[in-house]
Amino acid sequence: MGLCVRASSLLLGLLLPLLFSVEVVSAAAQKFGINYGQIANNLPDPTQVAGLLQSLNVNKVKLYDADPKVLMSFANTGVEFIIAIGNENLQAMADNPGAARQWVTQHVQPFIPATRITCITVGNEVFSGNDTGMMASLLPAMKAIYAAVGDLGLRGQVTVSSAHSVNVLATSFPPSSGAFREDLAQYIQPLLDFHGQTNSPFLINAYPFFAYKASPGSVSLPYVLFEPNPGVRDPNTNLSYDNMLYAQIDAVYAAMKLMGHTDIGVRISETGWPSKGDEDEAGATVENAAAYNGNLMQRIAMNQGTPLKPDVPIDVFVFALFNEDMKPGPTSERNYGLFYPNGSPVYAINTGAGGASGRTGPFDPYSANTMFSSASRLTVRTASLTLLLLVLPLLPAFSC
Repeated sequence: MGLCVRASSLLLGLLLPLLFSVEVVSAAAQKFGINYGQIANNLPDPTQVAGLLQSLNVNKVKLYDADPKVLMSFANTGVEFIIAIGNENLQAMADNPGAARQWVTQHVQPFIPATRITCITVGNEVFSGNDTGMMASLLPAMKAIYAAVGDLGLRGQVTVSSAHSVNVLATSFPPSSGAFREDLAQYIQPLLDFHGQTNSPFLINAYPFFAYKASPGSVSLPYVLFEPNPGVRDPNTNLSYDNMLYAQIDAVYAAMKLMGHTDIGVRISETGWPSKGDEDEAGATVENAAAYNGNLMQRIAMNQGTPLKPDVPIDVFVFALFNEDMKPGPTSERNYGLFYPNGSPVYAINTGAGGASGRTGPFDPYSANTMFSSASRLTVRTASLTLLLLVLPLLPAFSC
Protein backbone atom coordinates (compact mmCIF):
# COMPACT_ATOMS: atom_id res chain seq x y z
CA MET A 1 0.00 0.00 0.00
CA GLY A 2 3.03 2.31 0.30
CA LEU A 3 1.99 5.62 1.79
CA CYS A 4 -1.65 5.10 0.89
CA VAL A 5 -3.89 3.41 3.43
CA ARG A 6 -7.02 1.85 2.05
CA ALA A 7 -10.05 2.92 4.04
CA SER A 8 -11.57 -0.55 3.98
CA SER A 9 -8.55 -2.36 5.41
CA LEU A 10 -7.90 0.25 8.08
CA LEU A 11 -11.57 0.30 9.02
CA LEU A 12 -11.44 -3.44 9.65
CA GLY A 13 -8.43 -2.98 11.88
CA LEU A 14 -10.16 -0.25 13.84
CA LEU A 15 -13.30 -2.22 14.62
CA LEU A 16 -11.90 -3.36 17.95
CA PRO A 17 -13.10 -2.39 21.43
CA LEU A 18 -10.82 0.44 22.53
CA LEU A 19 -11.52 1.19 26.18
CA PHE A 20 -9.42 3.75 27.96
CA SER A 21 -9.40 6.61 30.42
CA VAL A 22 -8.99 10.16 29.10
CA GLU A 23 -7.29 11.18 32.34
CA VAL A 24 -4.73 8.40 31.92
CA VAL A 25 -4.07 9.41 28.32
CA SER A 26 -3.44 12.99 29.35
CA ALA A 27 -1.14 12.00 32.19
CA ALA A 28 0.89 9.52 30.20
CA ALA A 29 1.43 11.95 27.35
CA GLN A 30 3.88 13.92 29.45
CA LYS A 31 5.82 11.04 30.95
CA PHE A 32 7.26 8.71 28.37
CA GLY A 33 9.48 9.18 25.40
CA ILE A 34 9.97 7.25 22.21
CA ASN A 35 13.02 6.19 20.20
CA TYR A 36 12.88 7.41 16.60
CA GLY A 37 15.16 5.07 14.68
CA GLN A 38 15.64 5.50 10.94
CA ILE A 39 17.38 2.34 9.69
CA ALA A 40 14.82 1.84 6.95
CA ASN A 41 14.15 2.81 3.35
CA ASN A 42 10.42 3.35 3.63
CA LEU A 43 9.92 5.81 6.49
CA PRO A 44 7.72 8.90 6.17
CA ASP A 45 9.10 12.41 5.98
CA PRO A 46 10.02 13.87 9.40
CA THR A 47 7.41 16.60 8.96
CA GLN A 48 4.75 13.89 8.88
CA VAL A 49 6.29 12.20 11.90
CA ALA A 50 6.15 15.51 13.79
CA GLY A 51 2.45 15.71 13.05
CA LEU A 52 1.88 12.14 14.19
CA LEU A 53 3.64 12.60 17.51
CA GLN A 54 1.91 15.89 18.18
CA SER A 55 -1.47 14.26 17.58
CA LEU A 56 -0.49 11.58 20.11
CA ASN A 57 0.80 14.13 22.64
CA VAL A 58 4.20 12.44 22.76
CA ASN A 59 6.65 15.13 23.81
CA LYS A 60 9.99 13.34 24.25
CA VAL A 61 11.99 11.82 21.39
CA LYS A 62 15.38 10.13 21.28
CA LEU A 63 17.39 10.06 18.05
CA TYR A 64 20.44 7.97 17.19
CA ASP A 65 22.08 10.87 15.38
CA ALA A 66 21.47 14.60 14.99
CA ASP A 67 19.54 14.57 11.71
CA PRO A 68 19.03 18.25 10.86
CA LYS A 69 15.88 17.55 8.88
CA VAL A 70 14.28 15.92 11.92
CA LEU A 71 15.37 18.72 14.24
CA MET A 72 14.04 21.36 11.85
CA SER A 73 10.76 19.50 11.40
CA PHE A 74 10.13 19.57 15.14
CA ALA A 75 10.91 23.27 15.58
CA ASN A 76 8.37 25.11 17.76
CA THR A 77 6.54 21.88 18.64
CA GLY A 78 7.74 21.76 22.25
CA VAL A 79 9.03 18.21 21.81
CA GLU A 80 12.17 17.48 23.85
CA PHE A 81 15.03 15.78 22.00
CA ILE A 82 17.89 13.54 22.98
CA ILE A 83 20.38 13.52 20.11
CA ALA A 84 23.40 11.26 19.68
CA ILE A 85 27.03 11.13 18.65
CA GLY A 86 28.01 7.84 17.02
CA ASN A 87 30.70 5.54 18.39
CA GLU A 88 32.82 6.20 15.32
CA ASN A 89 33.37 9.80 16.46
CA LEU A 90 34.55 9.13 20.00
CA GLN A 91 38.29 8.88 19.43
CA ALA A 92 38.44 12.05 17.34
CA MET A 93 36.58 14.01 20.00
CA ALA A 94 38.64 12.53 22.82
CA ASP A 95 41.86 13.48 21.03
CA ASN A 96 40.71 16.88 19.80
CA PRO A 97 38.30 18.99 21.90
CA GLY A 98 38.00 21.28 18.89
CA ALA A 99 36.18 18.50 17.05
CA ALA A 100 33.68 18.29 19.90
CA ARG A 101 33.09 22.04 19.80
CA GLN A 102 32.64 21.92 16.03
CA TRP A 103 30.05 19.14 16.43
CA VAL A 104 28.03 21.09 18.99
CA THR A 105 28.31 24.25 16.89
CA GLN A 106 26.97 22.41 13.84
CA HIS A 107 24.43 20.01 15.31
CA VAL A 108 23.07 21.74 18.40
CA GLN A 109 23.52 25.50 18.45
CA PRO A 110 21.64 26.31 15.20
CA PHE A 111 18.47 24.50 16.34
CA ILE A 112 18.13 25.90 19.86
CA PRO A 113 15.79 27.28 21.13
CA ALA A 114 13.24 26.51 18.38
CA THR A 115 13.91 22.78 18.83
CA ARG A 116 14.24 21.68 22.45
CA ILE A 117 17.47 19.67 22.57
CA THR A 118 17.86 18.63 26.19
CA CYS A 119 20.51 15.89 26.11
CA ILE A 120 23.40 14.65 24.00
CA THR A 121 24.31 10.98 24.25
CA VAL A 122 27.95 10.33 23.45
CA GLY A 123 28.26 6.81 22.07
CA ASN A 124 25.88 3.89 22.44
CA GLU A 125 26.61 0.67 24.37
CA VAL A 126 30.35 1.24 24.10
CA PHE A 127 31.07 -1.21 26.92
CA SER A 128 29.23 -4.04 25.15
CA GLY A 129 32.06 -4.62 22.66
CA ASN A 130 35.72 -5.51 22.93
CA ASP A 131 37.21 -2.23 21.74
CA THR A 132 39.15 -1.03 24.78
CA GLY A 133 40.40 1.98 22.85
CA MET A 134 36.81 3.11 22.30
CA MET A 135 36.02 2.44 25.97
CA ALA A 136 38.96 4.60 27.01
CA SER A 137 37.83 7.36 24.64
CA LEU A 138 34.26 7.53 25.94
CA LEU A 139 34.71 9.70 29.00
CA PRO A 140 37.21 12.12 27.42
CA ALA A 141 34.77 12.56 24.52
CA MET A 142 31.92 13.19 26.96
CA LYS A 143 34.02 15.75 28.81
CA ALA A 144 34.91 17.47 25.54
CA ILE A 145 31.24 17.71 24.54
CA TYR A 146 30.33 18.96 28.02
CA ALA A 147 33.00 21.66 27.78
CA ALA A 148 31.77 22.67 24.32
CA VAL A 149 28.19 22.92 25.57
CA GLY A 150 29.41 25.19 28.36
CA ASP A 151 31.56 27.32 26.09
CA LEU A 152 28.59 27.95 23.84
CA GLY A 153 26.34 28.94 26.73
CA LEU A 154 24.07 25.89 26.52
CA ARG A 155 24.89 24.14 29.78
CA GLY A 156 21.63 25.13 31.44
CA GLN A 157 19.66 23.51 28.62
CA VAL A 158 21.65 20.47 27.51
CA THR A 159 23.03 17.59 29.58
CA VAL A 160 25.63 15.06 28.42
CA SER A 161 25.36 11.31 28.94
CA SER A 162 25.88 7.94 27.24
CA ALA A 163 23.65 4.90 26.88
CA HIS A 164 24.71 1.46 28.16
CA SER A 165 23.37 -2.05 27.87
CA VAL A 166 22.12 -3.59 31.10
CA ASN A 167 24.85 -6.16 30.48
CA VAL A 168 27.36 -3.78 32.07
CA LEU A 169 26.14 -5.46 35.25
CA ALA A 170 27.93 -8.59 36.43
CA THR A 171 25.02 -9.43 38.75
CA SER A 172 21.50 -8.10 38.70
CA PHE A 173 19.56 -10.36 41.03
CA PRO A 174 18.65 -9.95 43.71
CA PRO A 175 18.60 -6.25 42.85
CA SER A 176 20.38 -5.30 46.07
CA SER A 177 23.36 -7.36 44.90
CA GLY A 178 23.70 -5.43 41.66
CA ALA A 179 27.32 -4.83 40.67
CA PHE A 180 29.16 -3.66 37.58
CA ARG A 181 31.47 -6.03 35.76
CA GLU A 182 34.96 -5.98 37.24
CA ASP A 183 36.59 -5.56 33.83
CA LEU A 184 34.62 -2.34 33.34
CA ALA A 185 35.25 -0.81 36.76
CA GLN A 186 38.21 1.25 35.53
CA TYR A 187 35.92 2.96 33.00
CA ILE A 188 32.67 3.13 34.96
CA GLN A 189 34.02 4.61 38.21
CA PRO A 190 35.26 7.85 36.61
CA LEU A 191 32.17 7.91 34.39
CA LEU A 192 29.94 7.88 37.48
CA ASP A 193 32.07 10.62 39.01
CA PHE A 194 31.38 12.69 35.88
CA HIS A 195 27.63 12.09 36.16
CA GLY A 196 27.69 13.09 39.81
CA GLN A 197 29.61 16.28 39.07
CA THR A 198 27.42 17.31 36.13
CA ASN A 199 24.07 16.17 37.56
CA SER A 200 23.38 14.06 34.47
CA PRO A 201 21.52 10.72 34.34
CA PHE A 202 22.95 7.25 33.85
CA LEU A 203 21.20 5.79 30.79
CA ILE A 204 20.40 2.09 30.49
CA ASN A 205 19.02 0.06 27.57
CA ALA A 206 17.05 -2.73 29.26
CA TYR A 207 15.07 -5.45 27.48
CA PRO A 208 13.39 -8.12 29.61
CA PHE A 209 12.51 -9.72 26.27
CA PHE A 210 16.10 -10.87 25.91
CA ALA A 211 16.00 -12.68 29.25
CA TYR A 212 12.76 -14.43 28.29
CA LYS A 213 14.02 -15.28 24.80
CA ALA A 214 17.18 -16.83 26.25
CA SER A 215 15.35 -18.98 28.79
CA PRO A 216 11.58 -19.16 28.26
CA GLY A 217 11.36 -22.26 30.40
CA SER A 218 12.72 -20.58 33.51
CA VAL A 219 11.72 -16.92 33.14
CA SER A 220 8.10 -16.13 33.99
CA LEU A 221 6.30 -14.45 31.10
CA PRO A 222 3.87 -12.56 33.39
CA TYR A 223 6.89 -11.31 35.37
CA VAL A 224 8.52 -9.79 32.30
CA LEU A 225 5.23 -8.44 30.88
CA PHE A 226 4.11 -6.58 34.05
CA GLU A 227 1.17 -8.94 34.34
CA PRO A 228 -0.18 -10.48 37.57
CA ASN A 229 2.33 -12.85 39.17
CA PRO A 230 3.49 -13.79 42.69
CA GLY A 231 6.51 -11.53 42.41
CA VAL A 232 10.04 -12.15 43.66
CA ARG A 233 11.37 -11.00 47.01
CA ASP A 234 14.84 -9.58 47.50
CA PRO A 235 16.09 -11.39 50.64
CA ASN A 236 18.48 -8.59 51.52
CA THR A 237 15.97 -5.74 51.47
CA ASN A 238 12.69 -7.64 51.78
CA LEU A 239 11.44 -5.64 48.81
CA SER A 240 9.11 -7.46 46.42
CA TYR A 241 9.39 -7.14 42.63
CA ASP A 242 6.52 -7.96 40.28
CA ASN A 243 8.43 -7.22 37.07
CA MET A 244 11.95 -7.61 35.72
CA LEU A 245 12.46 -4.06 34.44
CA TYR A 246 12.12 -2.54 37.91
CA ALA A 247 14.48 -5.16 39.29
CA GLN A 248 17.04 -4.21 36.64
CA ILE A 249 16.71 -0.50 37.45
CA ASP A 250 17.24 -1.11 41.16
CA ALA A 251 20.21 -3.36 40.39
CA VAL A 252 21.82 -0.40 38.61
CA TYR A 253 21.17 1.80 41.65
CA ALA A 254 22.80 -0.85 43.86
CA ALA A 255 25.80 -1.12 41.53
CA MET A 256 26.28 2.65 41.58
CA LYS A 257 26.05 2.68 45.37
CA LEU A 258 28.89 0.15 45.53
CA MET A 259 30.97 2.72 43.66
CA GLY A 260 30.07 5.46 46.09
CA HIS A 261 27.23 7.15 44.20
CA THR A 262 23.70 7.63 45.43
CA ASP A 263 23.44 10.99 43.69
CA ILE A 264 22.78 9.81 40.12
CA GLY A 265 19.42 9.11 38.51
CA VAL A 266 18.76 6.10 36.29
CA ARG A 267 16.88 6.63 33.06
CA ILE A 268 15.73 3.87 30.71
CA SER A 269 16.91 5.06 27.31
CA GLU A 270 15.55 1.98 25.53
CA THR A 271 13.07 -0.73 26.35
CA GLY A 272 10.48 -2.51 24.26
CA TRP A 273 9.19 -5.80 22.92
CA PRO A 274 9.09 -7.08 19.32
CA SER A 275 5.81 -8.00 17.66
CA LYS A 276 7.45 -10.60 15.42
CA GLY A 277 10.52 -12.81 15.51
CA ASP A 278 12.20 -15.91 14.14
CA GLU A 279 11.14 -19.40 15.17
CA ASP A 280 13.75 -19.50 17.91
CA GLU A 281 12.75 -16.10 19.34
CA ALA A 282 10.33 -17.15 22.04
CA GLY A 283 7.76 -14.57 23.02
CA ALA A 284 8.10 -12.28 20.01
CA THR A 285 4.39 -11.85 19.29
CA VAL A 286 1.92 -9.04 18.75
CA GLU A 287 0.07 -9.99 21.93
CA ASN A 288 3.18 -9.87 24.10
CA ALA A 289 4.40 -6.61 22.56
CA ALA A 290 1.02 -4.99 23.21
CA ALA A 291 1.01 -6.29 26.78
CA TYR A 292 4.58 -5.19 27.58
CA ASN A 293 4.34 -1.68 26.18
CA GLY A 294 0.77 -1.12 27.33
CA ASN A 295 1.33 -2.31 30.88
CA LEU A 296 4.55 -0.32 31.10
CA MET A 297 2.79 2.84 29.96
CA GLN A 298 0.09 2.30 32.54
CA ARG A 299 2.79 2.19 35.23
CA ILE A 300 4.30 5.38 33.85
CA ALA A 301 0.92 7.11 33.94
CA MET A 302 0.62 6.17 37.63
CA ASN A 303 3.85 8.03 38.48
CA GLN A 304 5.11 4.74 39.80
CA GLY A 305 8.64 4.30 41.09
CA THR A 306 10.62 1.14 41.70
CA PRO A 307 10.50 -0.71 45.05
CA LEU A 308 13.85 0.83 46.02
CA LYS A 309 12.92 4.34 44.81
CA PRO A 310 9.11 4.51 45.15
CA ASP A 311 9.06 8.31 45.13
CA VAL A 312 11.12 8.61 41.91
CA PRO A 313 8.84 8.00 38.89
CA ILE A 314 10.45 5.80 36.25
CA ASP A 315 11.73 7.66 33.21
CA VAL A 316 11.43 5.58 30.06
CA PHE A 317 12.00 5.87 26.32
CA VAL A 318 10.11 3.13 24.48
CA PHE A 319 11.75 1.43 21.53
CA ALA A 320 10.61 2.16 18.88
CA LEU A 321 8.41 4.45 16.84
CA PHE A 322 8.52 2.49 13.55
CA ASN A 323 9.42 -0.96 12.33
CA GLU A 324 12.78 -0.56 10.58
CA ASP A 325 13.19 -2.83 7.58
CA MET A 326 16.95 -2.42 7.10
CA LYS A 327 18.13 -3.31 10.59
CA PRO A 328 20.49 -6.31 10.57
CA GLY A 329 20.13 -9.34 12.81
CA PRO A 330 17.16 -11.56 13.66
CA THR A 331 13.62 -10.77 12.56
CA SER A 332 12.79 -9.23 15.92
CA GLU A 333 15.22 -6.38 15.27
CA ARG A 334 12.99 -5.14 12.46
CA ASN A 335 9.75 -5.42 14.42
CA TYR A 336 9.92 -3.31 17.56
CA GLY A 337 7.83 -0.48 16.15
CA LEU A 338 4.55 0.79 17.50
CA PHE A 339 3.74 1.86 13.94
CA TYR A 340 4.24 0.56 10.44
CA PRO A 341 5.98 3.04 8.12
CA ASN A 342 2.64 3.84 6.49
CA GLY A 343 1.41 5.32 9.76
CA SER A 344 -0.93 2.53 10.84
CA PRO A 345 -0.52 1.02 14.33
CA VAL A 346 1.07 -2.42 14.62
CA TYR A 347 -1.32 -3.24 17.47
CA ALA A 348 -3.76 -1.72 19.93
CA ILE A 349 -1.89 -1.29 23.18
CA ASN A 350 -3.27 -3.23 26.12
CA THR A 351 -2.98 -1.58 29.53
CA GLY A 352 -5.25 -3.87 31.49
CA ALA A 353 -4.25 -6.08 34.38
CA GLY A 354 -3.82 -9.07 32.14
CA GLY A 355 -3.36 -10.08 28.55
CA ALA A 356 -6.97 -11.12 28.10
CA SER A 357 -8.59 -8.01 29.54
CA GLY A 358 -8.88 -6.23 26.22
CA ARG A 359 -8.58 -2.84 27.91
CA THR A 360 -6.48 -0.18 26.28
CA GLY A 361 -5.06 2.82 28.00
CA PRO A 362 -2.37 5.47 28.27
CA PHE A 363 -1.07 5.45 24.72
CA ASP A 364 -3.76 4.53 22.22
CA PRO A 365 -2.47 4.83 18.66
CA TYR A 366 -5.97 4.42 17.30
CA SER A 367 -7.25 7.50 19.12
CA ALA A 368 -5.29 10.00 17.05
CA ASN A 369 -4.87 10.99 13.43
CA THR A 370 -2.82 8.76 11.26
CA MET A 371 -0.27 10.84 9.43
CA PHE A 372 -1.48 10.12 5.92
CA SER A 373 -5.07 11.29 6.08
CA SER A 374 -5.95 14.72 7.35
CA ALA A 375 -9.42 13.60 8.41
CA SER A 376 -8.73 10.22 9.96
CA ARG A 377 -9.46 11.30 13.54
CA LEU A 378 -11.24 8.67 15.59
CA THR A 379 -14.01 9.93 17.86
CA VAL A 380 -13.99 8.53 21.38
CA ARG A 381 -17.23 8.64 23.35
CA THR A 382 -17.66 8.36 27.09
CA ALA A 383 -19.57 5.21 27.99
CA SER A 384 -19.22 5.33 31.81
CA LEU A 385 -16.89 6.54 34.52
CA THR A 386 -14.40 3.80 33.71
CA LEU A 387 -15.22 2.78 30.14
CA LEU A 388 -14.85 4.84 27.02
CA LEU A 389 -15.96 3.20 23.85
CA LEU A 390 -14.74 3.44 20.71
CA VAL A 391 -14.65 4.65 17.36
CA LEU A 392 -16.49 5.60 14.28
CA PRO A 393 -13.57 6.22 11.99
CA LEU A 394 -14.07 8.67 9.16
CA LEU A 395 -11.35 7.86 6.74
CA PRO A 396 -11.82 9.61 3.42
CA ALA A 397 -10.20 8.11 0.39
CA PHE A 398 -6.59 9.11 0.04
CA SER A 399 -5.63 10.33 -3.39
CA CYS A 400 -2.42 8.64 -4.52
